[in-house]
Amino acid sequence: MPGPAVQSSVPRVAVPASPDAVVETLRRLREDVGQISELSSEEGSIVAAFSLAFLKLMEPLTKALPVDAGVLPLELGAVEKANVLPKGDLVVLHRDGRMESVDLTDVENRDLLVTVVSDAMPRFNALVAQRRSKIENRINFLSSVTKELQSIADSLVEVG
Repeated sequence: MPGPAVQSSVPRVAVPASPDAVVETLRRLREDVGQISELSSEEGSIVAAFSLAFLKLMEPLTKALPVDAGVLPLELGAVEKANVLPKGDLVVLHRDGRMESVDLTDVENRDLLVTVVSDAMPRFNALVAQRRSKIENRINFLSSVTKELQSIADSLVEVG
């Protein structure tokens, strides 16, 4: 009966790759690093433009937009409530009472930015639609009342 296999204490020596293979790998690596750099720069510009546009749109409508705590990553801890602010911060109220502000425009928080915006956009769209409807209702009301007032004013002018 054969015994357990005995491992040799002699270290394995890696067979060196050809210089051409190593150089080709390094070239691909250089291209990938260059693309990452370009993409990161583009991402930064897009996030800055997004933040400005979001601020301009959101600021006159609301001070904060709720975010579903269930979509937030577990790394944030036990979140009770969360809101995104017009300047691009996520304000988190933890179940233990702590409050935390997370800058969504920060490079380390870009994935969180996408999650938060994806969750908050339907509520933002509803807020815009609600605001438009309120303004339309006021215009309709004031237009009707104004026509009647103008009619009365015209009658008074005729009477004299």
